[in-house]
Amino acid sequence: MTNTKNTSAVDPDRILNINVGVLGHVDSGKTSLVKTLSTLLSTAALDKSSQSRQRGITLDLGFSAFLIHELPPQLEEYSSSDYDCLQVTLVDCPGHASLIRTIIGGAQIIDMVLLVIDANKGI
Repeated sequence: MTNTKNTSAVDPDRILNINVGVLGHVDSGKTSLVKTLSTLLSTAALDKSSQSRQRGITLDLGFSAFLIHELPPQLEEYSSSDYDCLQVTLVDCPGHASLIRTIIGGAQIIDMVLLVIDANKGI
């Protein structure tokens, strides 16, 4: 499944969206992973705030996405009759414990979670 079609050619009403929260401890590589996967960036993506860049940590939720132009077999019930492609919206969450309220606020829109663990640090 590749992201080869022009995004602007896709009718927004024919896109199935899933929000995936990207969670993990501070400095585990969450934002780097999101940056690598994303093809669509919001204005609040990838630590764009000056305070986040200055401190070197994610302080607020970041939003970005990528499209999969063929629905996976697990989503066949939504296939061609309703949707043409799947948009995975990545919600980049802060990793610092003191920002737990920000994470909880974002939990209301998250459909599933991707837990990022730094293999060098372990669990």
